[in-house]
Amino acid sequence: MASSSSWRALGGKCGALMAAAKVASTSTKNVKVSATRSATGKSSSASSPRAARGIARIVPVSSQLGQFLGVQEASRTVAMKKVWEYIKLQNLQDPANKKVIRCDEKLKAIFDGKDTVGFLEIPRLMSQHFVKN
Repeated sequence: MASSSSWRALGGKCGALMAAAKVASTSTKNVKVSATRSATGKSSSASSPRAARGIARIVPVSSQLGQFLGVQEASRTVAMKKVWEYIKLQNLQDPANKKVIRCDEKLKAIFDGKDTVGFLEIPRLMSQHFVKN
């Protein structure tokens, strides 16, 4: 009963007081975090760009993929984008099943000479064209 009597003593305003206390505690946490960042010299936005890693890293490509792309080094993301641009421009998707790509001579050079390639096969077939360090 003690909790209900204290609620009545505050005139039913307990929820408003708790909300105000919650806002005050989060604002002090933000001040502590920003003070820590200024003390360490680090900020949330990096002043120097990080080197690209993973699929965004530019690496040497095989001669077949290099001829297709027109460059000797590319990232996986750029290579995939250019392959998809080519597929769309040449209208090489099967109209009945959009998950299947019908390969022309240029695509056969990078897709192991296959006539058709499934949508999910493309990353696996392209991975062999990126030189591993």
